[in-house]
Amino acid sequence: MRGRAGEPASVVFASFDPSQLYHFDRQARTCAIALAAALGIDTSLSLNFLPKSLDTLPDAVSSTIEAAHAVSIPLQQIILEITENEIIHDPLRFASMMNVYRAQGLRFAIDDFGAGYSGLNLLADFQPDIVKLDIQLVRSIDSNGPRQAIVRALVQACDDLGIDVLAEGVETYAEQRWFRRIGVDLFQGYLYGRPAFEALPQPLIPAAVEALAAR
Repeated sequence: MRGRAGEPASVVFASFDPSQLYHFDRQARTCAIALAAALGIDTSLSLNFLPKSLDTLPDAVSSTIEAAHAVSIPLQQIILEITENEIIHDPLRFASMMNVYRAQGLRFAIDDFGAGYSGLNLLADFQPDIVKLDIQLVRSIDSNGPRQAIVRALVQACDDLGIDVLAEGVETYAEQRWFRRIGVDLFQGYLYGRPAFEALPQPLIPAAVEALAAR
């Protein structure tokens, strides 16, 4: 999610009334799925998900499933990224609810792992498919001993649990090489590419929005 001038998602979300935030979160996923279908994307599609949506919107996840079915995107193609910086007051209940959707084919990731409140509880109780290490753990890790020790332990725990690890915010080859040495081979960051909203075929964008409005 980016603003029209390239603003990050946090700036976009801050512009919304808090009472509408979770509605926007739900609609953003639906719109992203419509756009992915219009673009013919056939790889994994990662969509952020605010976990507290479940407290206010019973269809927070089911609406995403319905949107995927409507455009014939297989659920196995969709990864819901749970933002760890939102407090999950009952991790066991949350894990139970998410496992219902996982049984239908959805995959799950913990986004920004190490930046928020719920990561270790989710790791123990939910065991996602992917853990995405927060950028603050990744930054300059090739020269930071304490971060290296923490990340090695996290990677080992995930390996024991059968969870894939992705390093977020990779910006240098030195960071990439360090992670490769400990067995991490999934990466995201400016080293590989920057947000490129302007590179999308522009006629497809209003078409995707129209598809959302028609639902």
